[in-house]
Amino acid sequence: MSTPETRPQHSQATHTGRSNIPSVSSNAEGEDIPEFEPFGLHPRGRPNLRDFLDVWDMNMLKTRDEINKKEHRTHLYNNDNLIVRRGQQFQIKITFNREYNPAKDKFWVEFLIGRYPQGNKGTYVAVSPNQDQTDGQWGARVLGSEGSIVTLGITPAPDCIVGKFRLYVAVMTPYGIRRTRRDPQTDTYILFNPWAPDDSVYMGKDGEIEEYVLNEAGIIYFGEASEVESRPWNFGQFEYGVLDACLFIMDKAQMPLTGRGNPVKVSRVASAMVNAKDDDGVIVGNWSGDYLYGVAPTAWTGSVEILLNYASGGMPVCYGQCWVFAAVFNTFLRCLGIPARVVTNFFSAHDNDGNLKTDAIVDEDGKLDRNLTKDSVWNYHCWNECWMTRSDLPEGFGGWQAVDATPQETSDGMYRCGPASVHAIKQGRVYLPFDTPFVFAEVNSDVVYWKRKKDGTQEVVKVDPHHMGKMILTKEVGRDESKDVTDLYKFPEGSEEERLATEAAVAYGLKKAEIEAPVTEVDIAVNVQDVQLGSDFILALEFKNKTPHPRTMVIHVSGNIVYYTGVTHAEFKSLTKQVTVKPGETKTVDVEVKSQEYLSHLVEQAMLNFFITGRVNETNQILTAQRVLTLQVPKLTVKVSGIPRVNEQMFVTVEFTNPVKFNLDNVNMRMEGAGLLRTKVKNYRIIPPNSSLTWTESFVPSRPGRSKIIVSLDCNTLRQVYGQAELSIDP
Repeated sequence: MSTPETRPQHSQATHTGRSNIPSVSSNAEGEDIPEFEPFGLHPRGRPNLRDFLDVWDMNMLKTRDEINKKEHRTHLYNNDNLIVRRGQQFQIKITFNREYNPAKDKFWVEFLIGRYPQGNKGTYVAVSPNQDQTDGQWGARVLGSEGSIVTLGITPAPDCIVGKFRLYVAVMTPYGIRRTRRDPQTDTYILFNPWAPDDSVYMGKDGEIEEYVLNEAGIIYFGEASEVESRPWNFGQFEYGVLDACLFIMDKAQMPLTGRGNPVKVSRVASAMVNAKDDDGVIVGNWSGDYLYGVAPTAWTGSVEILLNYASGGMPVCYGQCWVFAAVFNTFLRCLGIPARVVTNFFSAHDNDGNLKTDAIVDEDGKLDRNLTKDSVWNYHCWNECWMTRSDLPEGFGGWQAVDATPQETSDGMYRCGPASVHAIKQGRVYLPFDTPFVFAEVNSDVVYWKRKKDGTQEVVKVDPHHMGKMILTKEVGRDESKDVTDLYKFPEGSEEERLATEAAVAYGLKKAEIEAPVTEVDIAVNVQDVQLGSDFILALEFKNKTPHPRTMVIHVSGNIVYYTGVTHAEFKSLTKQVTVKPGETKTVDVEVKSQEYLSHLVEQAMLNFFITGRVNETNQILTAQRVLTLQVPKLTVKVSGIPRVNEQMFVTVEFTNPVKFNLDNVNMRMEGAGLLRTKVKNYRIIPPNSSLTWTESFVPSRPGRSKIIVSLDCNTLRQVYGQAELSIDP
């Protein structure tokens, strides 16, 4: 019998026997190419190369004030290397040992990326100033020659790989090829180019590109459709280390270099990698309310800290929820040059996997049966849109594409979503890739209310076809205001176009039950004014009798603490009332809600969900209505002082007073500002009621332009507290 010592050992599987080289899926460099590459036979001893052209220096013109970064709009990147965009010419100056003679001297510039660079893979590119440039290909030309200095213009192909290339200058001699030494200072980043007409992310409108590629300060919308809240976010795509972190994400995903020039593939891979669900991606999702071993999702102020932590350790960062996934994904896309924005869908259907129906079950008295009602509706959900052509789809489905990094359902075996053409979603063309049926259902599902009888049978009592996708918002171009983009996703409710789009979606495979709901005789509206956290308030129930007969009703009011995902945490109020409404009358019934009823049960986003159900005694008709209330939380006061100029010391002061009737314990505060200061964190053990705090930090602006300092305050009993200060820095 064999022993462990004598048993054959199996080595790790390799690419050997399958291909000559392994799959190249890392931007990391391989072995240097030789400085001298001889041609067969040559004279004994070291060949005499003094008579031939030699490179003494390369000037990459890579500083923020020089031509390349200015013309390629990469001057904002806090990176010392040359950063350019594909499909657009950039310049380098090469100093030779003597004057360049194009008649007898031959040289070229080599660009290499990853290990085992190959010309047919696009990972090795050689451009010579003597060759004719072809449209859509790499090209180079001599722009000028002064003494021994040659100015060379190089244009990367508009579909070339996006990443960090190693650069060499090679000179032909009779004995072989002589190259410059490996110099990391000449490494060149090549990005997508929304300004280049031949690039697949070409946008064409400078104002929109300024917003969707160059703007680092974002606004994310949350709350409820009738009470929209907003919070600032620092995307920070130009901060030091962020570009390398974005390339690291693709390396960690083992994405082949050959696919990194295609924005469809890049965005799809990244939508999986931004979440850590199945691939050790960037952020761990957590909706439990317990964030002991990480940072609460509501505490983050920007993407930079998250991305740098991930790139430095390679381990997922704790924790995130939908807006964090969307904001970090937005940074990734904008950093690489893909136009992108964060959108928020208010009342978003989830986990339906293409089913256009969300069910709510009530008993014969009209009271909600929480044991049987399993579907939940997210009060809001954030995802991204990125701009690109879609050569893989029929003409007309390019433009904005929905991509979502929040782990909800698997797509092709991984937690990811998109890119799905927004125009295809609107038209109901759910057969088009990727994940179009899922996004269509998020904005178009019906809410169906069922009455469950004592014998177990169910009947439909109400269908609400207008609840989902109530409103879809994003930030307006150039302004800190909201832009309603609902019409990009769906036709007007009840229109003929909407009906045809739904019919198309059903014809292409989505499941939609044909349900006829009875006509309601009594309408219910739920009204409430803005409510500050910790305050008492009145819930006004408005009943409208549309019949010529009096109606008597038994009404159940259920007040619940809910997560923004619609999942119930606790019921804090349960009330039953008798209501009589005269023929044609509109009657208002006030329900008082005391702060002590809900305060001890609150979860992170201070959302209250009121579910009003009931039965009309005369007809046994079931009545239903819902209202989500977001309690208003206090704001931080942020003030900036000092001379707003590059390299001048300035100060930021944050002020906060605890307005609630209880202590705030273990308070965490964060501040950061793009081009102003890296993330600062401060902790306070306790802030008693009516007590104030003041926090002052100094900072030195590193670049001119408009920017924001964003501050958050977070603790277990108070979340989503933010403040910001906008300032303009002079050169």
